[in-house]
Amino acid sequence: MPQHQLLADRGFYLGPLFRQAADRHGAVFVTLDRPLDVRPDLGTDLSYPVLADVVEELSGRLWEAGVRPSEQVVVHKTDNVDIVLLTCAVSRIGAVPVLLSPALAGPVVGQLLERLQRPWLITDGAKLDGPLKDVGISGLVRQTLSVDDSPAAVPLEKFAAAEPPAPVRLHPREPSLITHSSGTTGVPKLAVHCPNSMWNRLVPQQAMGWPTRGETAALHMSFVHSRFYHLLGVLLHFGSPLVLITDPDPATVGPLLVRHRPGIVETHPNTFVLWEELADAPGAPLSRVRSYGSTFDAIHPRTVRRLLDASKRRSPWLLQLYGQSETGPVAFQWFTRRSAARADGRRVGTGIPGFTRVRVTDPEGRRVAPGAPGRIEARTRGRILTYLGMRERYDHQLHDGWWEMGDMGYRSRLGALYLIDREIDRIDSVHSNLEVEDTLMSRLEELREVVIVPGVDGEPVPVVCVRGERPLDPERWREATADLPAMAEPRQWRFEELPMTATWKVKRVEITRMLTESTRA
Repeated sequence: MPQHQLLADRGFYLGPLFRQAADRHGAVFVTLDRPLDVRPDLGTDLSYPVLADVVEELSGRLWEAGVRPSEQVVVHKTDNVDIVLLTCAVSRIGAVPVLLSPALAGPVVGQLLERLQRPWLITDGAKLDGPLKDVGISGLVRQTLSVDDSPAAVPLEKFAAAEPPAPVRLHPREPSLITHSSGTTGVPKLAVHCPNSMWNRLVPQQAMGWPTRGETAALHMSFVHSRFYHLLGVLLHFGSPLVLITDPDPATVGPLLVRHRPGIVETHPNTFVLWEELADAPGAPLSRVRSYGSTFDAIHPRTVRRLLDASKRRSPWLLQLYGQSETGPVAFQWFTRRSAARADGRRVGTGIPGFTRVRVTDPEGRRVAPGAPGRIEARTRGRILTYLGMRERYDHQLHDGWWEMGDMGYRSRLGALYLIDREIDRIDSVHSNLEVEDTLMSRLEELREVVIVPGVDGEPVPVVCVRGERPLDPERWREATADLPAMAEPRQWRFEELPMTATWKVKRVEITRMLTESTRA
């Protein structure tokens, strides 16, 4: 068989993940920070075989309820690990999980449901009585199933005695998973994945995970993002014990990590900023970490240094992946203690050999010279099939096999990729908002976050969040910004006031809108 045909026939399937891991590694522990909503009786100390049994049991309930192969099944419920188990259960019977973030507003969920083909909906009473109450979902879905006893839906518990059916395996190029984009600029797009594109993302990540195989892994990540499932596939393949975290509060995470001493820790970059507090927390919760994983967004160099310094391992590292939902990781780089000391936060690494390529082009699509800024494009076999209901938008970002990432950047003479800004976030008077933010985070340790956005007249406006909600020291701010581009006076917000995506990306366009409305008011 030709090599290209062999690659096209490979697939990464979510349905058998836990059963394969249980058969291969046995009773490896999985610890949760809260019980499953679908099986609260199991508590928080579980194992691979227990979770495999739950997935198969749930697949039996769904089949008995009437779900069939290739039908779309929306999972939109209160955040918890059972989102993962429901996703695997839906996949096991050949249906297509559609993962909608618990953080989405009700009207946005309604708009996304309209793009689907009268899907099933799995949710809970908190959503049905809250954000979804006035959405009118009954006309948008085939049937609503609930993980609890909500009177507004059919409880999954009704089908608890059903036998699990035989697993169903879709063709590698059929739609098998639908996730949504971050929605930083408006209503999210629905990204359609297939087993083959997911396999092409999984393989290079397995290679990167080889050095830490079998280490205990602590994860706080969005359970509706494709990155979580690829990381899960890597960790289950190598038999890693898991600590799955839904509440990122350092006060609760610290004791959990002290108890399990993870060798792998991965979360969103903005959560890592929050977890800087764990660097010197009681019990040294990060002391045994060998590898940190950061994706979804660029990470501040200050945060990288603090995390690596918190580990007592001889040579810890932080792996940063650059990509997006539509492509998976397209570039990567490693930070060690030595390289982090001189790290440039704008450097996001190089393409993944054999799997991805990156280039920088001008508005006409021509490659630009090394060092010249332009649009970042990527070529990868891990690209999604399409945007559901938005084919023209998908095609608009695709240029002869190259995917437009929506970011501005440049490449060095040695091929390293540097990120300047999102194209939509550019401010004429600032070379790179992200670079200025990194500088301020390094100079002002009291900052929890700083975001620079265009104001009413296009001027750069810094929005700052200070640890402990203390007032920003104006003198320290003046000293820190003396050699930086001229900016408006800083606006101090509480961190919780920043509009965020499911992966804790800051919605910069939304901040600009909020500033504009407050100015007009």
